[in-house]
Amino acid sequence: MTTQTAPAVDLPVDVNRINALLPHRYPFLLVDRITALVPHQRLTALKNVSINEPFFQGHFPGHPVMPGVLIIEAMAQACGLLTRLSENPDNTQEPNPSYLVKVDKARFSRMVGPGDQLVLEVEQKRMLRRMGLYACRALVDGEEAACAEILCAERNS
Repeated sequence: MTTQTAPAVDLPVDVNRINALLPHRYPFLLVDRITALVPHQRLTALKNVSINEPFFQGHFPGHPVMPGVLIIEAMAQACGLLTRLSENPDNTQEPNPSYLVKVDKARFSRMVGPGDQLVLEVEQKRMLRRMGLYACRALVDGEEAACAEILCAERNS
């Protein structure tokens, strides 16, 4: 019996490589760097939150807070990166887009604002028929800001 191992990925993975792995672009690309990866198991990524983020203009004037749905989206993008880097680390084939299908057990425990750095931790729980279930956490300064279970599905081409 042989076990399949994915080729090593040079870390950290910068935003240029992330652009090659995900279809998202400004202002919706919410992952800046990947700092840790165990293929098919877990990934750690960073999102640097700047006052220049377009959503701060209206959420909320005078008291900028990153919307919770965007924290969920950042975690979902990290899930997509885990899948892409696990299945195609050399980025040699055009990936089918993955879509956020379901969010369960979402909890927000801390506000996220300008100057914060979100540490996105995603763990693949299972993969079945091109659908992946992930346990996700977003931390700021070691304190959990949000967590959720996220289900993503790859679109059939």
